[in-house]
Amino acid sequence: MAAMASHQSITTRQFQGHISNSALHQDGGKISLKLVRGGYCCGKRSRGSIQASSSPSHNSASNPIIAPLIGTSKDPSKKPINVSGEAALILIRHGESLWNEKNLFTGCVDVPLTKKGVEEAIEAGKRISNIPIDKIYTSALIRAQMTAMLAMTQHRRKKVPIVMHDENEQAKAWSQIFSEETKKQCIPVVTAWQLNERMYGELQGLNKQETADKYGKEQVHVWRRSYDIPPPNGESLEMCAERAVAYFKSEIEPQLQQGKNVMIAAHGNSLRSIIMYLDKLTSQEVISLELSTGIPMLYIVKEEKYIRRGSPAAPTEAGVYAYTKNLAKYRQKLDEMLH
Repeated sequence: MAAMASHQSITTRQFQGHISNSALHQDGGKISLKLVRGGYCCGKRSRGSIQASSSPSHNSASNPIIAPLIGTSKDPSKKPINVSGEAALILIRHGESLWNEKNLFTGCVDVPLTKKGVEEAIEAGKRISNIPIDKIYTSALIRAQMTAMLAMTQHRRKKVPIVMHDENEQAKAWSQIFSEETKKQCIPVVTAWQLNERMYGELQGLNKQETADKYGKEQVHVWRRSYDIPPPNGESLEMCAERAVAYFKSEIEPQLQQGKNVMIAAHGNSLRSIIMYLDKLTSQEVISLELSTGIPMLYIVKEEKYIRRGSPAAPTEAGVYAYTKNLAKYRQKLDEMLH
């Protein structure tokens, strides 16, 4: 698919992110991942429409979707890969924003959550309340940060998320914590513009239906759904993926390799980009991927592979935690601590 050169006057370095459409559909406690033009079923590629579903009692643990983990152990500045253990990776698209509610193109405009979005974030927190989290990454936009913070209010471990400020030496000095015991009860939160939503250019703030009426549904569909064609003076999904995946590889992946459990709260398009990398999707497969707001996706990082486990259904369902001994033990420890 050829890119529109006239619309690529911006670079990835100049912008921050966008929103994605995704396809985790919730139905009676089940989560479905749809890849319309191609996808995976039981770990195998196939043509046509594929629906891979997971429920709390039946996720296909015997046929996980996996992708190789790029190691950095040859770099002496990095710690060795955690090959003997495992780590959890949680991806959450932010809850409904005020501009989602108004059907406006949002992109990099910094818009907060609606009441429904707050409820979605809290529900997401309940779903992951028994999964260990050592570090949180969010975009620089408030809707993603609100989602992360609200989700953590539901975590049974009751650790406090602390936003890290390292923009200058004074910011770092003023935000120091001087109690080692307090530090143990905190989870660092790193904000990064690279995880922002796709920048929608001249469409930002426009009503989606009115834009379709003006430019035609087909043209707007190309701007929203193609991989390498950006909206006027905006980012394509390909451009968004360049910055989001590069950041994931350089900053987040090393944490996972060291055995850190990580949560990422971000946006439809930045998360689609990361999932494209994790699941080795093609440019055609990723444009069919839809992510629902406020629905977490769990991956297990083990033996240098990403194993997708789907979405935890509820804090009372033990099925997802039984996928690995480590998750089961962590949940048991929480039960013992809190009862």
